[in-house]
Amino acid sequence: MTTAVETVPSPHTPSPVEPLPHQLLAVLGQHRMATTGQLHDLLRPDAARQTVSAPLNKLRRDNLVDYTVLPRSHRSRAWYLTGDGARLVRDFPALRGRPPYPITSATAASLKTPHTLTVLRTHLAFVTDARRRGDEHGHLDWTPEVSHPLSDGERIISDAVMHYTLIGDDQQTKLRAFVEVDRTTMSSERLAAKLIEYARLWSYEPQPAGRRRSRQQTVPGANWLRWYPVFPRVLVVLTAATRHVLDHRISDLQAMVTQHPLVNTLARQVPLGAAILDDLEQQGPTGNIWVPLAGGEPRPWTQL
Repeated sequence: MTTAVETVPSPHTPSPVEPLPHQLLAVLGQHRMATTGQLHDLLRPDAARQTVSAPLNKLRRDNLVDYTVLPRSHRSRAWYLTGDGARLVRDFPALRGRPPYPITSATAASLKTPHTLTVLRTHLAFVTDARRRGDEHGHLDWTPEVSHPLSDGERIISDAVMHYTLIGDDQQTKLRAFVEVDRTTMSSERLAAKLIEYARLWSYEPQPAGRRRSRQQTVPGANWLRWYPVFPRVLVVLTAATRHVLDHRISDLQAMVTQHPLVNTLARQVPLGAAILDDLEQQGPTGNIWVPLAGGEPRPWTQL
């Protein structure tokens, strides 16, 4: 039986602190885009806003970053890497292997801002809660736009993969999660169908060359073990609609778990949960806000 928890001994050794300009470039390389406020809250929450804005403006003068002004935001800026900046961070150890996806113009940036910044809002809720609890979850423990192969040459792209370490008195518990952020831009049916893709990823075991591939793979196999010691839990975060609409979408996710045999099998092995972004920001991810998609009362994401 697959679980979603791996336990390793304590204590935790924090990583060295890097210069702030380096961290700003790394965050923009990792997350594609962030507002000045998000960068401040992510990297220097206890410092003055100028602590972050001054080096950002210096990086812009060096042609490593640029920004687009968000509409209806009192001229808030969303920052992104230029081509030169993307080429520079490509050699950062923490970002090796990550596609750079440079943004070539303010127009291109404006098309990406709504979803990208909402995904980062979700990350910030976990970062803030981790600081309060004394857990380990930093600015590079959240990787957006992660792609994995499925059978028949298809791929699943997760909005983010999260790495999170619960710090206890005598042990550390490592948790991982695939995160989907739904801004109500797709139909409820299409959102629920994303669970089928995760079930396919969980069940997909590549066949050796020369052997006939069975039409349906039902045994968890080695494909995802290339990246994870245990299959990450699946978290769906919903926003940009009334609570009534979002609750209905959560019900559709639960119906998919009940009705689809492969998703139902996945749900018996891997924690699946959904929450509303407003609740995540107001109560924290460890509040009783996550609806288990396999049924049950709302609970913290760590207890799904």
